[in-house]
Amino acid sequence: MGLIAWIIAGLIAGWATGKLMKGSGYGFLMDILLGIAGAIVGGFVARHLGLDPRGGFIYSTLVAIGGAVILVAAIRLIKRA
Repeated sequence: MGLIAWIIAGLIAGWATGKLMKGSGYGFLMDILLGIAGAIVGGFVARHLGLDPRGGFIYSTLVAIGGAVILVAAIRLIKRA
């Protein structure tokens, strides 16, 4: 995927994670960074679950959303402790 596609997928994933995790998002740039970090986490999890990594843009966005949700949940657990 090209850089622009990564940024768009990251923005979508960050925004969706903000909505799914009962938040208002973290701002435009942080949503993108959260989505990209979520893509890394989600890719790691998906690879270890044996999911096919060649799913295209929608698959990549869904994996990024899943990873970002995991990342936000972990950050909230750490902040609460």
